[in-house]
Amino acid sequence: HLDAYNVARRTAAKKYNELLSVNENIIVPQFDWNGDDHVFHQYVMRITNGKRDGLLAHLQSKEIPCAIYYPILLHSQKAYADIRYKEEDFPVTNQLCKEVIALPMHTELDDEQIKFITDTVLEYV
Repeated sequence: HLDAYNVARRTAAKKYNELLSVNENIIVPQFDWNGDDHVFHQYVMRITNGKRDGLLAHLQSKEIPCAIYYPILLHSQKAYADIRYKEEDFPVTNQLCKEVIALPMHTELDDEQIKFITDTVLEYV
């Protein structure tokens, strides 16, 4: 069933992209939809207006599963501490850490669920 599951995830991601890309504060994943190599284990987007953390709380209040993966940057973790690294050496990483959020992604997402999730995101952002 793996091929069918992968198609279902790509289909859900494409619907997310179509519905969410109407907001200039949301950057959706860019992907060659004619290809067949991305399976969207996670659907991660960027919120660029500083409302990412508020969106997380808003989605959770509506019982929509979501996550901020890797909230502590690698260069900020004790295991990778090194005096050669400076915070300003990682501008892109630092920015993305403040913006990325993952929405629900699984093979059984239907149009109604996707619409509810995207409406909830757009309502807040």
